[in-house]
Amino acid sequence: MDISVLVTYLPFGIALLATGCLAGVLAGLLGVGGGIVIVPVLYLLFPLLGVDDHVIMHLAVGTSLSTIIPTSIMSARAHYQKGGLDVALLKTLIPGIVTGVVVGTMLGTRAGGMILTAIFGCVALLVSLHMALSREGFHMAESFPLKQIVRFPVGMFIGAVSVVMGIGGGTLSVPLLSLFNVPIRKAVGTASAVGIIIAVPGSIGFILSGLGNPNLPPFSLGYANFLGFILIVPATMLTAPVGARIAHSIDPKMLRKAFAFFLFLTSVKMLYSVFG
Repeated sequence: MDISVLVTYLPFGIALLATGCLAGVLAGLLGVGGGIVIVPVLYLLFPLLGVDDHVIMHLAVGTSLSTIIPTSIMSARAHYQKGGLDVALLKTLIPGIVTGVVVGTMLGTRAGGMILTAIFGCVALLVSLHMALSREGFHMAESFPLKQIVRFPVGMFIGAVSVVMGIGGGTLSVPLLSLFNVPIRKAVGTASAVGIIIAVPGSIGFILSGLGNPNLPPFSLGYANFLGFILIVPATMLTAPVGARIAHSIDPKMLRKAFAFFLFLTSVKMLYSVFG
Protein backbone atom coordinates (compact mmCIF):
# COMPACT_ATOMS: atom_id res chain seq x y z
CA MET A 1 0.00 0.00 0.00
CA ASP A 2 1.20 3.49 -0.84
CA ILE A 3 2.56 5.13 2.33
CA SER A 4 0.69 8.36 1.55
CA VAL A 5 -2.61 6.45 1.46
CA LEU A 6 -1.80 4.81 4.79
CA VAL A 7 -0.92 8.16 6.35
CA THR A 8 -4.23 9.58 5.12
CA TYR A 9 -6.51 6.74 6.20
CA LEU A 10 -4.87 5.43 9.39
CA PRO A 11 -5.78 8.42 11.61
CA PHE A 12 -9.25 8.42 10.01
CA GLY A 13 -9.67 4.74 10.82
CA ILE A 14 -8.53 5.17 14.42
CA ALA A 15 -10.95 8.07 14.85
CA LEU A 16 -13.80 5.96 13.45
CA LEU A 17 -13.02 3.08 15.83
CA ALA A 18 -13.02 5.48 18.79
CA THR A 19 -16.26 7.01 17.53
CA GLY A 20 -17.84 3.57 17.34
CA CYS A 21 -16.84 2.74 20.91
CA LEU A 22 -18.23 6.01 22.25
CA ALA A 23 -21.41 5.74 20.17
CA GLY A 24 -22.07 2.18 21.32
CA VAL A 25 -21.65 2.96 25.01
CA LEU A 26 -23.85 6.04 24.76
CA ALA A 27 -26.52 4.15 22.81
CA GLY A 28 -26.74 1.52 25.52
CA LEU A 29 -26.26 3.83 28.48
CA LEU A 30 -28.32 6.90 27.66
CA GLY A 31 -30.55 5.80 24.81
CA VAL A 32 -29.46 8.87 22.85
CA GLY A 33 -28.60 6.84 19.75
CA GLY A 34 -25.14 6.49 18.31
CA GLY A 35 -25.98 8.78 15.42
CA ILE A 36 -25.89 11.86 17.62
CA VAL A 37 -22.16 11.13 17.99
CA ILE A 38 -21.43 9.57 14.60
CA VAL A 39 -22.96 12.26 12.37
CA PRO A 40 -21.03 15.25 13.74
CA VAL A 41 -17.78 13.27 13.82
CA LEU A 42 -18.19 12.17 10.19
CA TYR A 43 -19.17 15.74 9.31
CA LEU A 44 -15.78 16.84 10.66
CA LEU A 45 -13.73 13.91 9.28
CA PHE A 46 -15.00 13.63 5.71
CA PRO A 47 -13.55 17.01 4.62
CA LEU A 48 -10.12 15.81 5.74
CA LEU A 49 -10.36 13.12 3.05
CA GLY A 50 -11.33 15.64 0.39
CA VAL A 51 -15.00 14.62 0.24
CA ASP A 52 -17.05 17.04 -1.86
CA ASP A 53 -18.91 19.64 0.24
CA HIS A 54 -22.18 18.89 -1.54
CA VAL A 55 -22.37 15.31 -0.28
CA ILE A 56 -20.69 15.51 3.15
CA MET A 57 -23.85 15.80 5.23
CA HIS A 58 -25.85 13.29 3.16
CA LEU A 59 -22.95 10.84 3.42
CA ALA A 60 -22.64 11.40 7.17
CA VAL A 61 -26.38 10.81 7.68
CA GLY A 62 -26.56 7.74 5.42
CA THR A 63 -23.43 6.17 6.91
CA SER A 64 -24.69 6.82 10.42
CA LEU A 65 -28.07 5.21 9.70
CA SER A 66 -26.38 2.08 8.32
CA THR A 67 -24.23 1.71 11.44
CA ILE A 68 -27.22 2.16 13.74
CA ILE A 69 -28.88 -1.05 12.51
CA PRO A 70 -26.56 -3.56 14.25
CA THR A 71 -26.01 -1.24 17.21
CA SER A 72 -29.73 -0.95 17.87
CA ILE A 73 -30.22 -4.71 17.53
CA MET A 74 -27.54 -5.41 20.13
CA SER A 75 -28.78 -2.70 22.48
CA ALA A 76 -32.46 -3.70 22.15
CA ARG A 77 -31.59 -7.35 22.79
CA ALA A 78 -29.66 -6.45 25.93
CA HIS A 79 -32.48 -4.24 27.26
CA TYR A 80 -35.14 -6.84 26.41
CA GLN A 81 -33.26 -9.51 28.38
CA LYS A 82 -33.24 -7.17 31.38
CA GLY A 83 -36.94 -6.37 31.05
CA GLY A 84 -36.27 -2.82 29.92
CA LEU A 85 -38.13 -2.92 26.59
CA ASP A 86 -41.86 -2.10 26.61
CA VAL A 87 -43.09 -4.19 23.66
CA ALA A 88 -46.71 -3.07 24.01
CA LEU A 89 -45.73 0.61 23.91
CA LEU A 90 -43.42 0.02 20.95
CA LYS A 91 -46.19 -1.62 18.91
CA THR A 92 -48.46 1.40 19.32
CA LEU A 93 -45.72 3.76 18.14
CA ILE A 94 -44.69 1.77 15.04
CA PRO A 95 -47.36 3.12 12.60
CA GLY A 96 -46.39 6.73 13.28
CA ILE A 97 -42.64 6.02 13.27
CA VAL A 98 -42.76 4.19 9.93
CA THR A 99 -44.83 6.97 8.36
CA GLY A 100 -42.39 9.55 9.68
CA VAL A 101 -39.38 7.63 8.35
CA VAL A 102 -40.89 7.49 4.85
CA VAL A 103 -41.65 11.22 4.84
CA GLY A 104 -38.30 12.11 6.41
CA THR A 105 -36.31 9.98 3.96
CA MET A 106 -38.05 11.59 0.98
CA LEU A 107 -37.34 15.07 2.32
CA GLY A 108 -33.84 14.38 3.63
CA THR A 109 -32.49 12.81 0.45
CA ARG A 110 -33.77 15.74 -1.61
CA ALA A 111 -32.70 18.55 0.70
CA GLY A 112 -29.39 20.35 0.28
CA GLY A 113 -26.46 19.61 2.57
CA MET A 114 -26.72 23.01 4.28
CA ILE A 115 -30.37 22.33 5.13
CA LEU A 116 -29.51 18.96 6.68
CA THR A 117 -26.69 20.57 8.65
CA ALA A 118 -29.00 23.33 9.90
CA ILE A 119 -31.67 20.81 10.95
CA PHE A 120 -29.15 18.65 12.78
CA GLY A 121 -27.58 21.68 14.48
CA CYS A 122 -30.92 23.12 15.63
CA VAL A 123 -32.31 19.87 16.99
CA ALA A 124 -28.98 18.91 18.60
CA LEU A 125 -28.86 22.31 20.30
CA LEU A 126 -32.35 21.81 21.75
CA VAL A 127 -31.50 18.27 22.85
CA SER A 128 -28.30 19.44 24.58
CA LEU A 129 -30.21 22.13 26.48
CA HIS A 130 -32.87 19.63 27.48
CA MET A 131 -30.28 17.14 28.72
CA ALA A 132 -28.44 19.82 30.69
CA LEU A 133 -31.37 21.75 32.17
CA SER A 134 -34.32 19.37 32.51
CA ARG A 135 -35.33 18.48 36.03
CA GLU A 136 -34.98 14.84 37.05
CA GLY A 137 -38.39 13.17 37.19
CA PHE A 138 -40.25 16.02 35.49
CA HIS A 139 -43.23 14.92 33.40
CA MET A 140 -46.23 16.68 31.91
CA ALA A 141 -48.65 13.74 32.16
CA GLU A 142 -49.07 10.78 34.48
CA SER A 143 -49.09 8.31 31.60
CA PHE A 144 -48.79 8.09 27.82
CA PRO A 145 -52.29 8.56 26.31
CA LEU A 146 -53.61 5.35 24.79
CA LYS A 147 -55.32 7.06 21.84
CA GLN A 148 -53.55 6.89 18.48
CA ILE A 149 -54.53 10.51 17.90
CA VAL A 150 -51.65 11.28 20.29
CA ARG A 151 -49.31 8.36 19.75
CA PHE A 152 -49.32 8.52 15.94
CA PRO A 153 -48.05 12.13 15.63
CA VAL A 154 -45.49 11.53 18.40
CA GLY A 155 -44.16 8.49 16.54
CA MET A 156 -44.24 10.33 13.22
CA PHE A 157 -42.26 13.24 14.66
CA ILE A 158 -39.64 10.86 16.09
CA GLY A 159 -39.32 8.94 12.82
CA ALA A 160 -39.19 11.94 10.46
CA VAL A 161 -36.74 14.10 12.40
CA SER A 162 -34.52 11.17 13.38
CA VAL A 163 -34.03 9.87 9.84
CA VAL A 164 -33.24 13.37 8.53
CA MET A 165 -30.62 13.74 11.27
CA GLY A 166 -29.20 10.23 10.83
CA ILE A 167 -29.94 9.25 14.43
CA GLY A 168 -31.62 6.19 15.89
CA GLY A 169 -34.53 7.86 17.58
CA GLY A 170 -33.42 7.58 21.20
CA THR A 171 -32.29 11.21 21.22
CA LEU A 172 -35.91 12.25 20.72
CA SER A 173 -37.94 9.32 22.00
CA VAL A 174 -36.32 9.08 25.44
CA PRO A 175 -37.10 12.68 26.49
CA LEU A 176 -40.55 12.53 24.86
CA LEU A 177 -41.48 9.26 26.58
CA SER A 178 -40.09 10.60 29.86
CA LEU A 179 -42.41 13.60 29.59
CA PHE A 180 -45.29 11.11 29.65
CA ASN A 181 -43.91 9.50 32.81
CA VAL A 182 -42.53 6.38 31.14
CA PRO A 183 -39.82 5.07 33.52
CA ILE A 184 -36.39 6.09 32.25
CA ARG A 185 -35.07 2.54 31.88
CA LYS A 186 -38.20 1.52 29.95
CA ALA A 187 -37.84 4.63 27.78
CA VAL A 188 -34.18 3.86 27.03
CA GLY A 189 -34.85 0.19 26.25
CA THR A 190 -37.82 0.97 24.01
CA ALA A 191 -35.82 3.69 22.25
CA SER A 192 -33.15 1.16 21.32
CA ALA A 193 -35.78 -0.86 19.41
CA VAL A 194 -37.11 2.32 17.78
CA GLY A 195 -33.63 2.72 16.28
CA ILE A 196 -34.07 -0.49 14.27
CA ILE A 197 -37.37 0.70 12.80
CA ILE A 198 -35.81 4.01 11.78
CA ALA A 199 -32.39 2.88 10.56
CA VAL A 200 -33.32 0.01 8.23
CA PRO A 201 -35.63 1.86 5.80
CA GLY A 202 -33.74 5.12 6.32
CA SER A 203 -30.37 3.69 5.32
CA ILE A 204 -31.90 1.94 2.30
CA GLY A 205 -33.43 5.24 1.19
CA PHE A 206 -30.14 7.14 1.49
CA ILE A 207 -28.23 4.39 -0.33
CA LEU A 208 -30.68 4.33 -3.24
CA SER A 209 -30.88 8.12 -3.54
CA GLY A 210 -27.10 8.47 -3.74
CA LEU A 211 -26.43 5.79 -6.36
CA GLY A 212 -24.57 7.19 -9.34
CA ASN A 213 -23.53 10.44 -7.65
CA PRO A 214 -20.10 11.25 -9.15
CA ASN A 215 -19.00 13.25 -6.08
CA LEU A 216 -19.01 10.28 -3.71
CA PRO A 217 -15.66 9.13 -2.26
CA PRO A 218 -14.25 5.59 -2.59
CA PHE A 219 -15.89 2.77 -0.57
CA SER A 220 -19.33 4.39 -0.91
CA LEU A 221 -22.61 2.76 -1.93
CA GLY A 222 -24.97 5.63 -2.43
CA TYR A 223 -24.91 7.90 0.60
CA ALA A 224 -23.33 5.24 2.81
CA ASN A 225 -19.57 4.87 3.21
CA PHE A 226 -18.61 1.29 3.90
CA LEU A 227 -15.16 2.12 5.22
CA GLY A 228 -16.94 3.97 7.99
CA PHE A 229 -19.44 1.12 8.36
CA ILE A 230 -16.90 -1.71 8.74
CA LEU A 231 -14.84 0.27 11.27
CA ILE A 232 -17.64 1.72 13.38
CA VAL A 233 -19.99 -1.28 13.53
CA PRO A 234 -17.70 -3.79 15.32
CA ALA A 235 -16.90 -1.18 17.97
CA THR A 236 -20.56 -0.27 18.51
CA MET A 237 -21.70 -3.90 18.64
CA LEU A 238 -19.12 -4.68 21.31
CA THR A 239 -19.77 -1.62 23.45
CA ALA A 240 -23.59 -1.18 23.23
CA PRO A 241 -24.26 -4.07 25.66
CA VAL A 242 -21.63 -2.58 27.98
CA GLY A 243 -23.55 0.69 28.04
CA ALA A 244 -26.80 -1.16 28.69
CA ARG A 245 -25.28 -2.99 31.66
CA ILE A 246 -23.90 0.25 33.08
CA ALA A 247 -27.34 1.87 32.70
CA HIS A 248 -28.78 -0.69 35.11
CA SER A 249 -26.07 -0.23 37.73
CA ILE A 250 -25.23 3.50 38.01
CA ASP A 251 -26.84 6.92 37.93
CA PRO A 252 -25.87 8.40 34.55
CA LYS A 253 -26.76 11.98 35.56
CA MET A 254 -23.24 13.43 35.42
CA LEU A 255 -22.45 11.69 32.15
CA ARG A 256 -25.62 13.17 30.66
CA LYS A 257 -24.41 16.64 31.62
CA ALA A 258 -20.99 16.07 30.07
CA PHE A 259 -22.50 14.71 26.87
CA ALA A 260 -24.91 17.67 26.75
CA PHE A 261 -21.93 20.02 26.82
CA PHE A 262 -20.22 18.15 23.96
CA LEU A 263 -23.43 18.20 21.95
CA PHE A 264 -23.92 21.92 22.62
CA LEU A 265 -20.44 22.79 21.29
CA THR A 266 -20.92 20.56 18.24
CA SER A 267 -24.31 22.03 17.37
CA VAL A 268 -22.99 25.58 17.68
CA LYS A 269 -20.12 24.74 15.31
CA MET A 270 -22.47 23.21 12.77
CA LEU A 271 -24.87 26.15 12.91
CA TYR A 272 -21.97 28.58 12.55
CA SER A 273 -20.88 26.74 9.39
CA VAL A 274 -24.34 27.40 7.96
CA PHE A 275 -25.15 30.91 9.20
CA GLY A 276 -21.73 32.28 10.16
